[in-house]
Amino acid sequence: MPYEGSCHCGKISYEVDAEQLPGEVVGCNCSICQRRGHLLWFVPRANLKLKTSETDMTYYTFNKHRIKHYFCPTCGCAPFGIGADGKGNEMAAINVRCLEGLDIAALKVKMVDGRSL
Repeated sequence: MPYEGSCHCGKISYEVDAEQLPGEVVGCNCSICQRRGHLLWFVPRANLKLKTSETDMTYYTFNKHRIKHYFCPTCGCAPFGIGADGKGNEMAAINVRCLEGLDIAALKVKMVDGRSL
């Protein structure tokens, strides 16, 4: 089932294919997640279907430069990131705050100490 997501202005638009919405998301205290307030849902990259060309987005990397943190150059919203898991599989980190119709309060948040990684 596809779940719709976008940045605030709608310039970045995408779908996430998943059997169900996450029951648990990741809250992280790394320098970028803490500042942006991300709540992340990790899915295989193939499950993220962009409706917007990557040329209409921009991204930021930092530290070890392993994750591309995509954001909208118009509104500044950061709906997802692209990286790899520990086994080298390409993953998408979906900021669930950017998904339509999701009850954020119903999600269990697992905190991760990203500052120490």
